[in-house]
This record gives sequence, structure tokens and C-alpha cells, in this order.
Amino acid sequence: MRKLITALFLSLYLGVAGLSTVAAAADSAVILMYHRFGEEAYPSTNIKLDQLEAHIKELTGGGYTVLPVDDIMTRIRDGKALPDRAVGISIDDGYRSIYTEAWPRFRKAGLPFTIFISTDPIDRGTDGHLTWDQIREMQKAGAGIGAHTGSHLHMVRADADRNRDEITRSNKRLTEELGKAPTLFAYPYGETGLDVKKVVDQAGYAFVFGQHSGAIGPLTDLTYIPRFALNENFGGLDRLKLVINALPLPTKDFT
Repeated sequence: MRKLITALFLSLYLGVAGLSTVAAAADSAVILMYHRFGEEAYPSTNIKLDQLEAHIKELTGGGYTVLPVDDIMTRIRDGKALPDRAVGISIDDGYRSIYTEAWPRFRKAGLPFTIFISTDPIDRGTDGHLTWDQIREMQKAGAGIGAHTGSHLHMVRADADRNRDEITRSNKRLTEELGKAPTLFAYPYGETGLDVKKVVDQAGYAFVFGQHSGAIGPLTDLTYIPRFALNENFGGLDRLKLVINALPLPTKDFT
């Protein structure tokens, strides 16, 4: 009898847990974050090309729905349903390998992505970075473009005037080169603080992203949205599968 009761309890528990998981998945998503592709001299920010191809194979064949980042966030904000196992792809900084390595692969697979651009290296023509022509080409093909300050400033170490100048300069250049002001912003290094956040909030972005790991859902702070960073050491297929199946913990208040 004890074994029967235990079995019934487990069946009931697992059934309820399963229903809960399905419900949560319909209003949650995961945003991935990359930097460099096939640039193995920079392992902390690079993903190897064989890793990238394994990621694409999993994302296209594993029952996931990859959507534009701004589409995901708009649905979250407006309380609209998302497909189960929704995933967004973001890329920070603006390195040349986005254009030469990532874009051809994502385009072939039909996977949308968003690039957060630091504008100063683009303006200077810094070696290893994108050009404005390349950015425009990807934008025209459907890539999303977000802001990432002018110089990739470590904002928590700067004062409000410097942070404000970086944002103003970045927004101006993105608007001039791409024809519209950015509505998405990602903190360089993923870091912020109360004073920094105040400056960024005043800039009027719709959605602001960090670099702290976590899934997103209806209770996510849209001024500091988590993303899962992927690189050579933390970009294995097992970890990818773990993070793209993550669900948000519905916490309403914490200290």
C-alpha cells in the first residue's frame, strides 16, 4: 500500500510539474549572447566555429523557435504569448567576424539576431571591427541593431556626464548611419548601478540588457534583462541545451 501511495503521489506531482512547465514556457524566453566567431586568440569572448555550427544545428532541429530579440521583448512587455522554448540571439560590440562568419551561417539557417554596436571603433575603422556598410547590409537583410555606448565604456567607473555623452554620441551616430534611433541598449561588460541606470533610463530605450545569466518572463526587469553568455569555455553543446531550456523563477520581490 505504501508503494502504491508513493507511486500515486509521484504521478500527481510530476503531472502538475509538467503542466506548470508548459504554462511557464508560453510566456518566457532565453536570450543568448555572443561576441566573436572563429577568433581563437580571444577565448573569453570567442566561440569556435564548430561550436557555433553545433549551436545552429540544435537551435534549428531541437524544437526551439528563434525570434528577433525586439519581438520577444515586445511580447513579454505586452503580455502576449510566446512559442514554447523561444530563443533570441544577440551579439555584442561589433567585431568583423559577425559579418564574415556568423551572419552567413545564421542567414543560411534562417536565424534572426541583434547586434549591439559600440560606435567609436566603427568610426575609427579599427582593425577587426565591422564597417558601417557591413552593418547596413546586415540591417537591410533583417538584423536588429542596438546601442552599446560609443567607446564600450565601463559605465560604473564613469560619472553621469561621461555616461550621458557616450549614450548621446552613440545614438547620434547610429541614427545618422542607419536612419533610425536605437530602441535597444546593452550595458558594456553587463554592469550597471543606480546612478548609471538613471542615465540609461533617461535615454528612452525600450529594452535594456545586461550580461547576467537567466531566463526572462513577465516579471523580468525590462531595464536590466539577463542573457546567457556563450564562449569557448562555456559554449559546449551540453551547456547550450541547459540554458535554452531554462525557465524564469517568478520572484516578485527580493533583497
